[in-house]
Amino acid sequence: MSKQYSIAEARKNFTSAVNEAENGERVELTRRGRPVAVLISLDEYGQLANGRRSFWESYENYLRRYASPEIDIGDVFEGVRDPSPGRDFSW
Repeated sequence: MSKQYSIAEARKNFTSAVNEAENGERVELTRRGRPVAVLISLDEYGQLANGRRSFWESYENYLRRYASPEIDIGDVFEGVRDPSPGRDFSW
């Protein structure tokens, strides 16, 4: 947890606590010094609520968020795989 507020402090600093969560920080709320809740961004909540994603869904999400038109990875793996059929095998 990067930030921690008592519930009373969170009331006073609600806007900044929400802004911190929105910017990707987890905000822990405490009562009498004990953690009772966590404030997180909507994106992080969506990831947690939807459960585990498949590799392909995660990859597509990565491309949507971070892919750049200047980067073309289409030819990066060309010629890497050996096209030969491999060795003969039998049980």
